Amino acid sequence: MRINRVGNVALISLALLIVLFVTSLGAKAQSPQATPPPPAPPRSAQFPKPVEKTLANGLRVIVVERHGSPLVAAQLLVKNGAEVDPPELAGLSNMTADLLTKGTEKRSATQIAEAIEALGGSLDASARWDSSRVGVNVMSARIGPALEILSDVLRRPTFKEDEIERLRQQTLDDLTVELGQPGSIARYVAARVIFGGAPYGQPLAGTPQSIARISRNDVVTYHRRFYRPDNAILVLGGDLKSANAFKLAQQYFGDWAKPSTPLPVLPPSKLPASASPRVVVIDKPDAGQAAVLLARTGIQRKDPDYYRGLVANSMLSGYSGRLNQEIRIKRGLSYGAGSTLDTRREVGPFLASAQTKNQSAAEVAALLLSEIDRLSSAAVPDLELTPRKAVVIGNFARNLETASGLVAQVASLALYGISFDEINRYITNVQGVTASDVQKFAGTHLAVGNASIIVVGNAKEFLPALRKQFPQVEVIPVAEMDLNTALLRIKQPSK
Repeated sequence: MRINRVGNVALISLALLIVLFVTSLGAKAQSPQATPPPPAPPRSAQFPKPVEKTLANGLRVIVVERHGSPLVAAQLLVKNGAEVDPPELAGLSNMTADLLTKGTEKRSATQIAEAIEALGGSLDASARWDSSRVGVNVMSARIGPALEILSDVLRRPTFKEDEIERLRQQTLDDLTVELGQPGSIARYVAARVIFGGAPYGQPLAGTPQSIARISRNDVVTYHRRFYRPDNAILVLGGDLKSANAFKLAQQYFGDWAKPSTPLPVLPPSKLPASASPRVVVIDKPDAGQAAVLLARTGIQRKDPDYYRGLVANSMLSGYSGRLNQEIRIKRGLSYGAGSTLDTRREVGPFLASAQTKNQSAAEVAALLLSEIDRLSSAAVPDLELTPRKAVVIGNFARNLETASGLVAQVASLALYGISFDEINRYITNVQGVTASDVQKFAGTHLAVGNASIIVVGNAKEFLPALRKQFPQVEVIPVAEMDLNTALLRIKQPSK
């Protein structure tokens, strides 16, 4: 018995040693590296070349064959969006697009939803800057019936009064929620600060005042004016043959009549002549946090510096970007900070933003300025540049994984008049951006001397500190804010 007991103790001791050894190996394997390994070189990819033809009515049809998954996406793009909304009717394009799926001459809103659901597909419509769109996603065997529904909602909407009123109330409710949030207010104000009374300065979704003014006649007129075949692009992509796609396009859109009146000639959007930087505070005493936003003009989508801009913005944005590193990770002043470079038909906005405690709003404003300025004043080390370029390439690749993502990318290139070869040159173009390119872009297009600062929050908590940096602060009580004008302030009646 004694021998067995000793033997058992020895076996138990040996087992414990083995467990401890394996556990220590596992701990070592799971412990993070102090310096992550560099990303692998990006692999080149060749996407199928789109083919196209223009129907007799002027509709441009583009097809991208990509087999392997039995799915097809189709998107019809109207080449105008919120930028053509009349100033007093901001949000008109958005409401018009939303109403397309709310009833046609042959289907009610419920019947439209049931018809697309019976196909196992999805249907959506929306408006944005520079375009309005209707899209379907469906199994390739059912693309014909899906295109029939798409054609119906696009060409024959009824715009019933009850649907307009329902959507109006939903939009007003959404705006009420948005205009109670500092971050949303800051973005609306930023557009007015950058673009003034120019079209891009208007809120895409409208304002409570403009939405209340939109009538059925306004919606019908907008639809008749801009939803026409010679102002539209139909893109189909996925598991289908181009010959069959063109046949379907002719079947469901070939009889879409081209109006006898010419397309509206729209003047180019111009920035306000006195677009000097502003520092605007929207005083919202009940705000639990402050939204801090740096805003200025950026670039057009067709700008030769487009790829330099993508990489420069990536340096600033994302979890590992400089803004988040400095404001969140190093200082704990925000849950997140980042930037966007929104490229459009005309010059779009560049925004950098963070939300923080009211008391630290002035500090965060200074950090946004300093980090963007640092990007233009010092060369970016390759150790930092390489992973930021990898992020840009990775995001691009993920967006092309689905048929709908591929169609959206091709539609965007077509909308802005960019060669389809750009898809296959994307990775090379991003990889070709150098540290000096980033520094030059930041100095030319992101210079903080031309940037405005918007802060929305409880002003008494940060205004004294902010005024030390920016003596010419405009303070607008939130109750007096007016997003319908570049002045951003309700006009007081003359005495």
